[in-house]
Amino acid sequence: MTLALDAAAQDLLFREARTANTFTDEPVSDEQIQAIYELVKFGPTAFNQQPLRIVLVRSEEGRARLVKHMADGNKAKTSTAPLVAILAADNEFHEELPSQLPHFPQAKDMFFSERQVRESSATLNGALQAAYFIIGVRAAGLAAGPMTGFDAEGIDKEFFGEGDHSVLAVVNIGKPGEEAWFPRGPRLAYDQVVTTV
Repeated sequence: MTLALDAAAQDLLFREARTANTFTDEPVSDEQIQAIYELVKFGPTAFNQQPLRIVLVRSEEGRARLVKHMADGNKAKTSTAPLVAILAADNEFHEELPSQLPHFPQAKDMFFSERQVRESSATLNGALQAAYFIIGVRAAGLAAGPMTGFDAEGIDKEFFGEGDHSVLAVVNIGKPGEEAWFPRGPRLAYDQVVTTV
């Protein structure tokens, strides 16, 4: 074997895992989400920045506030998933850099004093953390239904007000329900993607 993970773990995280579109009504606990976070928080980012912010939408009121901003094709599944997470990037992540990068605290002002630079970095590194989160959901034996079909400006205003957060994705989370999966989409072959110089 050329991979350290056994075949079952590879299947759980990648080969058999898919975006879920339906879920059972089995609840997802705060303890499960905390365990997911405690695992995926170690994923690498530039300068050890941690821009990802997660809003767990559990209440009926919160769900209604979110669903109105989802694309029509995503409204029903977001309404019925056991748990929905809004994943956002904190564009003011640099304020935490001195504590998160203690060997180089001056990085905060040296590299991230300009808003445009911070937003670009928060988007890239927040997206990396969002991907780790999805893999963490799978590692917990749950299914994830990540979506970007929504009114981003509407969600930002609804959940973050005039804050410095930008939504990256909305993720439905739970045990997969009936007919949860669309057919597996094709993937590019190794030789189409990888070159050596």
